[in-house]
Amino acid sequence: MKRAKSPTFIAELPVSASQEDERQLCSRLLAGTRLYNATLGEALRRLDLMRQSKDWQAVRKPEKKDRTAAFKALVKQFGFESAAVSAFATNCKNEAGWKSRLSANETQRIAETAFAAAEQYSFGKRGRPRFKNAKRPLKSFSGKTNKAGIRYRPELGIVEWAGLVLPVKYPPAGKDWWLEEALKAETKFCRLLWRNVKGQRRWYVQLAQAGLSPVKEKNTTLAGCEVGLDVGPSSVAVVSEVGSDLLAFCPTIEQPWKQIKTLQRAMDRSRRATNPHCYNENGTWKKGAKVQVVSKNYLALKQAVAELERKLAAERKRSQGQLVNDVLRLGNVVKTEKLSYRAWQKLYGKSIKVKAPATFISGLKRKAESAGGQLVELNTWSLKMSQYDHLSGDYSKKKLSERWHFLGGKDSESALLVQRDCYSAFLALCVIENEHQPSQLHSRWPVVKQLLEQAGWCRQLEVANGGTIVLPTVKPSERLAC
Repeated sequence: MKRAKSPTFIAELPVSASQEDERQLCSRLLAGTRLYNATLGEALRRLDLMRQSKDWQAVRKPEKKDRTAAFKALVKQFGFESAAVSAFATNCKNEAGWKSRLSANETQRIAETAFAAAEQYSFGKRGRPRFKNAKRPLKSFSGKTNKAGIRYRPELGIVEWAGLVLPVKYPPAGKDWWLEEALKAETKFCRLLWRNVKGQRRWYVQLAQAGLSPVKEKNTTLAGCEVGLDVGPSSVAVVSEVGSDLLAFCPTIEQPWKQIKTLQRAMDRSRRATNPHCYNENGTWKKGAKVQVVSKNYLALKQAVAELERKLAAERKRSQGQLVNDVLRLGNVVKTEKLSYRAWQKLYGKSIKVKAPATFISGLKRKAESAGGQLVELNTWSLKMSQYDHLSGDYSKKKLSERWHFLGGKDSESALLVQRDCYSAFLALCVIENEHQPSQLHSRWPVVKQLLEQAGWCRQLEVANGGTIVLPTVKPSERLAC
């Protein structure tokens, strides 16, 4: 029986862990890693046996009727179920003598995670799951309830877990309004996790709180209002009847390419000096060779690169969260094109690494649904928003370098220059059921035109002496002004 889904949000707090506490936590992480590997191996073994059976081959035939019922019977016969795999994990834990390290709640969570990975692989939605090791360790423990296993005790300000008592670090009173409101909600379960910060392991507790996330007054969403969005590799166009602008994507992030390159070259020199057997005379890597010696200098350089990337990820998350709040202040129904961000990685690799537009879209979708709205993804190929002109009703192809749209055509005496991305966002705003709506476009354009003119993204066509068209150069804004 599936669990009943109810609104949940996460509140995170750091915890204090002494040297003895950390030793015990690492010991439990090691036990959890081994239990995860054993459970995942058993789930994959059952899946392989099921696929090798003659009954499976018979059920897979296209003319087979009632395939769903037959597949369910096979899954039950071979024990490829969450309950059966959880029972196997519990037996492993008891036989290994880990009752003092792992409770029933953590054991079931680990088993459910391993089975979910194997199940997604069986459906073809993911690749074959990998086992945990020293390079890919287990980084968190999660409970099922706040009544047993990992428990948060708000009256004492601690986290308890099988004899471990970890004090929670709270910010000063009145400094974090959101966190104070979040802690007033009921805690469903807790998750202990660690992160590597400045070369040291830091421990945190994530509280799964019941209900919707508190909303600051400045981030209040306009319910029922629509917003058009045009996402690019380095900019985002936002258009609504309340505010419109072209924004720089994550403007506060400055990727230190030169510094990272210097560190990576130093790492390569250290690796070559300590492992000469891995390289040919011409300096190329020997096929099948393995690194055997890792110096302390190499580990320090590797940690420096990891710390730089951690800081960038944290700033990217903050900047994208700020942009999501700015967009949702205009409306909770967001319309944007459905894009392949994986294809963008091949075209704009460095820019996509820095900006991460797919993460922004997923965060926007989650927050829009939490605010009672939705994210509507439009058909890119049928709408052709970069080519459409709502005044003439024609489609005209443009080069990627052409960033301004001639509204009404270049030959029109009253032609307007509209920034290409902003105009695409306006067209997305007026789309209904994946079709352009002329009535919506003509009724909404006067309002949006005024907003774009104020922001400098819509202006009259200027012609210099000799008939040369003058195209303006304006930089995207760093913050949306409503």
